[in-house]
Amino acid sequence: MAVPIACTRFSDNYDLKEELGKGAFSVVRRCVQKSSGLEFAAKIINTKKLSARDFQKLEREARICRKLQHANIVSNPEVLKHLVRLHDSIQEENFHYLVFDLVTGGELFEDIVAREFYSEADASHCIQQILESVNHCHQNGVVHRDLKPENLLLASKAKGAAVKLADFGLAIEVSGEQQAWFGFAGTPGYLSPEVLKKEPYGKPVDIWACGVILYILLVGYPPFWDEDQHRLYAQIKAGAYDYPSPEWDTVTPEAKNLINQMLTVNPGKRITAADALKHPWICQRERVASVVHRQETVDCLKKFNARRKLKGAILTTMLATRNFSSKCRSIIVKKGDGSQVKESTDSSTTLEDDDIKGPGTPPQSPRGAGPNSGSPPSSSVAVAVKGPLNLGQALLQSVQGPLSKRPRLLDAEESVILSRRQEIIKMTEQLIEAINTGDFEAYTKICDPHLTAFEPEAMGNLVEGMDFHKFYFDNVLGKNCKAVNTTILNPHVHLLGEDAACIAYVRLTQYMDKHGQAHTHQSEESRVWHKRDSKWQNVHFHRSGGNGGAAFGFSSHK
Repeated sequence: MAVPIACTRFSDNYDLKEELGKGAFSVVRRCVQKSSGLEFAAKIINTKKLSARDFQKLEREARICRKLQHANIVSNPEVLKHLVRLHDSIQEENFHYLVFDLVTGGELFEDIVAREFYSEADASHCIQQILESVNHCHQNGVVHRDLKPENLLLASKAKGAAVKLADFGLAIEVSGEQQAWFGFAGTPGYLSPEVLKKEPYGKPVDIWACGVILYILLVGYPPFWDEDQHRLYAQIKAGAYDYPSPEWDTVTPEAKNLINQMLTVNPGKRITAADALKHPWICQRERVASVVHRQETVDCLKKFNARRKLKGAILTTMLATRNFSSKCRSIIVKKGDGSQVKESTDSSTTLEDDDIKGPGTPPQSPRGAGPNSGSPPSSSVAVAVKGPLNLGQALLQSVQGPLSKRPRLLDAEESVILSRRQEIIKMTEQLIEAINTGDFEAYTKICDPHLTAFEPEAMGNLVEGMDFHKFYFDNVLGKNCKAVNTTILNPHVHLLGEDAACIAYVRLTQYMDKHGQAHTHQSEESRVWHKRDSKWQNVHFHRSGGNGGAAFGFSSHK
């Protein structure tokens, strides 16, 4: 049956549990239906932050999910298992609740690398399930527009769990085989040539993305890659990919034939989902597909997963910039051309024409890095920020490898290093936020009790402990100003072994004093962090004085 539009309050029907994920305007939490005890995932959207266009997208997503679920039940209940279903939609004054299936198996790509055995036949079974869900969407006039690994989930952790297609936030409704310009939308690495060319498009865009996914499923890296975004998009628009040795030598001709039909540049000649399901490599896999274990594919896929996860985290840092305020946080970054890119609501950055006005961002690269990002989240946009280099850019640049036909894989050691750098910037952000809000309790939890510091207020002396700083928390911080906004410029993180690190940066503080006057204060800071009992603590910092300190009423903002 169709999903009912509930008129009761969410709390009347569900109990909210722990957080599962978060986006710019929404949070996903596990919830339990009171009447049945069944578990679901509740996507909670803060509607106060949404524009009229955002409301339209939200309504479109709910309408399409209801449409697909109803069609599933009526025509083909078996296909239901391959879609993350919408069970409820509840609108309240400031929040909208979408209640979906709770899928606990994680991402398909993460499951594959954890398997003891993975063959071409397994890849065939995976893409078959994806094609079945895509075919169902197309039969019901829906184009997903954002097929990618992050949206391919497993129903549970049980062996052989069904692959589910998730996230219909960019999906659109089309009539028959309608081709039109519906706007620039999708995740860059999976965009089709017709979208990049801004030509009319329709259902074939999903098949192109399936071709990219199948290519990755077979060898662990994507068919198109280049550090330079213009060359990259030229590759995609020309359909310029190949099957390099030695990894493709062991892939059957039938598998390559299906990829070729999916990655056909002319959308009119591209294979349909229904015909792809009839391809011998899919429907006769027992006879056609190889059953030899593909260890090199698994190894490459591990690194592909590490890169897209890592670069998604880096992109989130870039998009959040170094701006954090006691009143609000800035989550918009300027591109080099002056346009703006909004924070993605997904771990892998998905673009829509509201977010970016044209194809100008490179896709994720698992085998060596260009100046791009792998999901927010994500993980597929490079943002050229005007002015000083931010930490996100520095981290991205630190993983760039030399341009080559087959870019260098991110190894486990690099992944660990970049992850630890992310920890340091996160801890620094938390510390400065505690200062901005005058939260001494939070500050003491982050700092070592014997914290040492050189700062102008100490008149050239080295101070130790918390008493010197507590004076400012008790008497100045949060009392002499109405709002505080801090920006970190030119950050550099140095790892000193496994349990120590140093971060250096320029700190720019903007604030309104109690008289309503705006001021700006600049200082240069370095902080030494030490990890004890799996917890990072600030053990020393050095801050030089700068302009505007006296006007702040105190010349310190630790």
